[in-house]
Amino acid sequence: MPVETGLSPSTRTLLPRAVRPSAPGGAGPLSGRRTAVLTLLCFAVTAACGLQQWSAVLLGGFDLGIFHQGVAGYADLGLPVSPVKSYHHEFPPGFSLLGDHFSPILAALAPLYWIWEDPRTLILGQALLLAAGVPLIRRIAAHCFARPAEEGAEGGEGAEPDAAHTRAVGRIADLAGLVYGLGWPLLAAGRGGFHEVAFAVPLILLMLERGLARRYATAALAAALLCATKEDLGLLVGVYGLVLLWRNRPRGDRRGERAGDRRGLAYGAGLLVGGPLASALAIVWLIPAMGGQPDYYWVYGPIGPDAGTAFTNLLGDPLLLLRAATDETIKPLLLLWLFGTLLLLPLRSATTLCLLPLLAERVLSDNPNHWSIAHHYDALLWPVLLTASLEVLGRLYARGGTHRRAAYGLGTAVVAGSLVCSLLLGGISVLTPAFWRPSASNAALVRGAEQIPDGARVEADNQVVPRLVGRTDVVLVDATPRGRDYVLIRSDTRTFPFQTADEQADRIELLLAHGYRQVWAEDGVVLLHRESDEPVPGASVPDENSTPVKEIVPSDVGHNLFKG
Repeated sequence: MPVETGLSPSTRTLLPRAVRPSAPGGAGPLSGRRTAVLTLLCFAVTAACGLQQWSAVLLGGFDLGIFHQGVAGYADLGLPVSPVKSYHHEFPPGFSLLGDHFSPILAALAPLYWIWEDPRTLILGQALLLAAGVPLIRRIAAHCFARPAEEGAEGGEGAEPDAAHTRAVGRIADLAGLVYGLGWPLLAAGRGGFHEVAFAVPLILLMLERGLARRYATAALAAALLCATKEDLGLLVGVYGLVLLWRNRPRGDRRGERAGDRRGLAYGAGLLVGGPLASALAIVWLIPAMGGQPDYYWVYGPIGPDAGTAFTNLLGDPLLLLRAATDETIKPLLLLWLFGTLLLLPLRSATTLCLLPLLAERVLSDNPNHWSIAHHYDALLWPVLLTASLEVLGRLYARGGTHRRAAYGLGTAVVAGSLVCSLLLGGISVLTPAFWRPSASNAALVRGAEQIPDGARVEADNQVVPRLVGRTDVVLVDATPRGRDYVLIRSDTRTFPFQTADEQADRIELLLAHGYRQVWAEDGVVLLHRESDEPVPGASVPDENSTPVKEIVPSDVGHNLFKG
């Protein structure tokens, strides 16, 4: 029985050798049952990572509380406004999160908040979105390992090899789904609570999969949605356009090839121009229109104080990029980890070029948080890294003989290595009950939050903000007193955004000396209540004349590849 591959007969002949599916080898091996099982497994593991962090009180107002307030704003049919964000960074009243990062796609989560308005909804929503990538990576594997047309099934012995090939592609697709769904970058993203990466991962996979299938209209739609996910993802889209131009360049004299090339070239050119243009419009016009600053996230001081100066500096000294990318040992180690754990396979595929903008943002940054693999940033790279690896292994497999055995060997090594990394970088903690329990200090934060009445105006420790954000008017307790009714703060354990625990102890003394009274204390956590209108020295709240401030990162943050 013919198997539907999702490609028209005329399109099949235009595919490169390594991705041209025959009927038995295309969508046939993609068992719906196995796809469902792997999808559920990915959802369960990534959701468990997030819920374990929630249970241990390790998810902060930055960023889970901010996203909760933003999505709640969309759910109320308004703009995504977050006092947690705007107070801490001194943005004027009414500042919209669209002026921070241009991510209007987050509005798609509003219906979930009509069902259950809780930060944990975002954790589960992110797990659902990440799991949506499982069917896509399995289809990518099927494209990459499809039987070349030259190996047709005609002849008396054709049926058996075709059946064997179908089973082989099915196993490869299963392993691809397993490695993706249990990949350490997705576990790290799950442990981070929620970020825009939840949308970016499946959209990148959709763009790449539809590109392999030469269904360019759908690939372009995915690219457009990526541009609405975060302002810098248009750069990734632009580079993918360049990849399409390269792969669809004229390479033969057959009329069918030229027609296919023209279509691919047209879409490639559109993405190459449209992606960076979308990023430029978002950064230069849309973000300022929403109250933000186009240079707020410029963290590239080593190459220049702004984009224009950096460009001039690079023209005068091209080696400046190399020095900025290697001025900390951890930066080349990051690259070695990303590619080395996949046995350098992605470096043999043009698809890897899509990583250049995202990697440059991180290794050229002077913000140490960008250098670690403990955050969500690697999840953005995971779809490209896996797709590139599958493309390389697929080409090797298509050569047959010893090359096919080598493809199996390399693929097995990648699978084993990836699963070991996942176990060490999150899997163990999910499987260990002790990691689900909060520390004494974090447990005390939750008990202190329970003492605060609903609707109160609160300044709270970062780790407990998500527990208060749904029922109080809460902002982060930080370097500036805000004069609120309650202050929940730790006295002996440093917490974001303070530089030292002594700063927190000093804050407590300042408030006690100016109108506040201690009403509860336990395990180093103190709850203060304002008893008078006595002014607190240094207290202020953002107003229309406020100038946004940037985060000061403590010197001991981000210098360990495996820690934030």
